[in-house]
Amino acid sequence: MKKKIVAFVPIRLNSKRIIGKNIKMLGNKPLLTYIFEKLIEVEIIDDIYAYCSSEEIIPHLPSKVKFLKRSVDLDQDNTLGQEIYSAFVNDVDADIYILAHTTSPFVKNESISNALNKLINEDFDSAFSVEKVQTFIWYKNLPLNYSLTMVPRTQDLEPIYVETSAFFIFKKEIWTEFGRRIGFKPYLQIVDKIEAVDIDNPEDFKLAEKIVKNF
Repeated sequence: MKKKIVAFVPIRLNSKRIIGKNIKMLGNKPLLTYIFEKLIEVEIIDDIYAYCSSEEIIPHLPSKVKFLKRSVDLDQDNTLGQEIYSAFVNDVDADIYILAHTTSPFVKNESISNALNKLINEDFDSAFSVEKVQTFIWYKNLPLNYSLTMVPRTQDLEPIYVETSAFFIFKKEIWTEFGRRIGFKPYLQIVDKIEAVDIDNPEDFKLAEKIVKNF
């Protein structure tokens, strides 16, 4: 029996670090448009939702994207992501959820598709995007992945995987039973450096503009 797959993108318009970030033009279209276009290309997704308290975003949404109005109470600076995800899961039923973010405009539909298929066809309960970092890393004033008395070649270092926040895919029960977007046996989808760009501050947006212009 086919699993129902639903993607949702939480959006708010009261960003403090980049005013109007989600509808700010990046190249020839608003930032929020990019992630929806990638999700639409993943054909096995049944429904795609923009989850926002303001109808102002509706004119910017591709035609295949559904608008679901959420409470303005979820737009506060101290609102936790968990509160938003729980509200959506309570509103929309599915077997598998894809949580994606507008701040990752360059993630590829192939990365989302591969991670989703791993979850569907193999023994994984969740999946998320990561950037593989293989360099000398320190944590709390100590080397994390090498010894100071035995400095290896860079290519021999134990790699570190950094969440990019582009997407998290999880089975319904992982959220409803455990309140986790990453389960107990996750698949780590490695993305390249451009896919890993995450727009949080004005400098990130300037970098994204250069990528759009040059690539």
